[in-house]
Amino acid sequence: MAEVIWTEPALWSLDEIGDYIALDNPEAAKKVIRTVFEKVDLLEVTPLMGNISNELKSTPYRGLSIQPVYVFYRLEGDKVIIIHVERAERDFQFTRITKSD
Repeated sequence: MAEVIWTEPALWSLDEIGDYIALDNPEAAKKVIRTVFEKVDLLEVTPLMGNISNELKSTPYRGLSIQPVYVFYRLEGDKVIIIHVERAERDFQFTRITKSD
């Protein structure tokens, strides 16, 4: 079983996303945050469930789509390191992931 570790930048990003959603709908924000944590917790037993998009090939990173966000992570032995969370509608930029790492 893998240990899931959240980096501070990833938690801050998720918090900002939740705050933004809460401006219009606090209940939806709570649901999104809860869903993200529930899905990320599944990485403890299935750490390879995230995909490797074309942009992430030849990198140590994987992505997990949990609408309306993407969660980016890498595996280090028996650890899953959550390094970045961003809104799904944003254009992908690899530099945002590596800045968070």
